[in-house]
Amino acid sequence: MKITELREMSDEQLEATLNEARDTLFRLRIKAQMERLDAPSEMRKQRRDIARIKTLQAERIRTTKQEGAGAPPAEVAHA
Repeated sequence: MKITELREMSDEQLEATLNEARDTLFRLRIKAQMERLDAPSEMRKQRRDIARIKTLQAERIRTTKQEGAGAPPAEVAHA
C-alpha cells in the first residue's frame, strides 16, 4: 500500500488496516511453517505496510503534540 493512500485515511481506518495487515502477516507466517508459500515476498510486503502505518501514526501523534504545545510543526519530507 502506498503512503499517499495511507495519508488519506482517518485514524480509525489506519488502525483497521494495521490490524488487518498484522492478521495477514500472522497467517502467512503460519502457512510458511506448514508449507511453501506461493509468494514469499508477500511477507515482506506486509511487514513494510505495518511499518508505514506505524510511522504515519507516530507522525500524527507528534504533530498533534507539537500543535498542542504551540510549537511550529516540523518539516516532514514526503517521498
